[in-house]
Amino acid sequence: MNPDLVLILDAAAFAADRHRSQRRKDAEATPYINHPLSLASILAREGGVDDAQVIAAALLHDTVEDTETTLAEIEARFGPDVAGMVAEVTDDKSLPKLERKRLQVARAAHKSPGARLVKLADKIANLRDLAGSPPADWDAARKAEYVRWAREVVAGLRGTNAALEAAFDAAAAVLA
Repeated sequence: MNPDLVLILDAAAFAADRHRSQRRKDAEATPYINHPLSLASILAREGGVDDAQVIAAALLHDTVEDTETTLAEIEARFGPDVAGMVAEVTDDKSLPKLERKRLQVARAAHKSPGARLVKLADKIANLRDLAGSPPADWDAARKAEYVRWAREVVAGLRGTNAALEAAFDAAAAVLA
């Protein structure tokens, strides 16, 4: 038995269960689980990331923020390293949206290496989704504002993974 493979599969199954009733805001209302799966794929295929804990954190990155999952559950099931990365990329939903966005920019450069990778993959996936299947109610101005803000976040992540940074730049260029 390969423990890294088991960790990744357990994280994927856990995320799929927790996000089972959620849909993306695009016109097709695609299943939400497609998003964390996309992050894992971006990290492995494009970023060359083979750290199972980082891949697991990518799969779990929105479970605390968007479901009833707690960080204690993540830690008990997946360990403190995975839980730590998930905590670093989880927004505090008790804060106003503009403050959460400001904090993402302010904290980007101070994240652990694993959390930086997850955050980069998240921004790449979000930009690609924005280009290919945007939220149904987003106009051009809202898309442009998201790209501007995502660039600010990623500016603090530069120096993490050249391939992922190039993928982000390419995704942002499509929307420019």
